Amino acid sequence: MRRAVCPGSFDPITNGHLDIIARASRLYDEVYVAVMINKSKKGLFEIEERIELIREVTADYANVRVEAFHGLLVDFCKQRDIPAIVKGLRAVSDFDYELQMAQMNVGLTGVETLFVPTNPTYSFLSSSLVKEVAAWGGDVSHLVPEPVLEALNKRLRKD
Repeated sequence: MRRAVCPGSFDPITNGHLDIIARASRLYDEVYVAVMINKSKKGLFEIEERIELIREVTADYANVRVEAFHGLLVDFCKQRDIPAIVKGLRAVSDFDYELQMAQMNVGLTGVETLFVPTNPTYSFLSSSLVKEVAAWGGDVSHLVPEPVLEALNKRLRKD
């Protein structure tokens, strides 16, 4: 069985994230969405909320699993026999950082990283940008799936 992981904080998941997950799900038999736990950062959504939203918006992909992880991503991969990490790249600036991570990961455990160019429609998109625009009352309905938009509006009290 061919397995891969799409890691991130997903606070919240965006249409750009969903595009990468959907594309990975067509290439691999099983795709894990690994939601990073960073106890030193306070996110807009709790880990459980993020996992629930991701499960809801990936429900059409029977081969996608969603789990939280804390620690090294390569350990998550080793525990689940996952040989590949799939990462979306929006710009050259993403590549500089992600290349270093990919080289470290392959050096630590042999886990490979595959870079997928982001759909140009989402090349500017980030969770941070979505949260900022939504907090100021901007329309992010075209940037996130409907359940995420509802959760954002509820959290930011803009029902």
